[in-house]
Amino acid sequence: EVQLVESGGGLVQAGGSLRLSCAASGFVFDDYAIAWFRQAPGKEREGVACISTNSGVTYYAESMKGRFTISSDNAKNTVYLQMNSLKPEDTAVYYCAADEVGLLLHQDEYRYWGQGTQVTVSS
Repeated sequence: EVQLVESGGGLVQAGGSLRLSCAASGFVFDDYAIAWFRQAPGKEREGVACISTNSGVTYYAESMKGRFTISSDNAKNTVYLQMNSLKPEDTAVYYCAADEVGLLLHQDEYRYWGQGTQVTVSS
């Protein structure tokens, strides 16, 4: 059974940093792309970044470049999202997703999802 478990969310002041983790199990980690998405209240879910755990190649949504960094630790079957210089508009539930796809940030391409972790940035 594929499982994705996010952690690391919380409340942070604007300008602060958080590192989210996505612990994966139930599949061959190196064969999958893993992505981060987020959904703010009243808004559609949007892609943040994704990584090929096999090659380490990453892809970011244009608006996420520069402040967010996705990385993976294949020995731990875990993908991270380092978020710096956080802004109130980054407040959202952050989800990780996995599937045997290329570097895509279209949510319809991903079959497996975690339960999400809340990130709240105060002004």
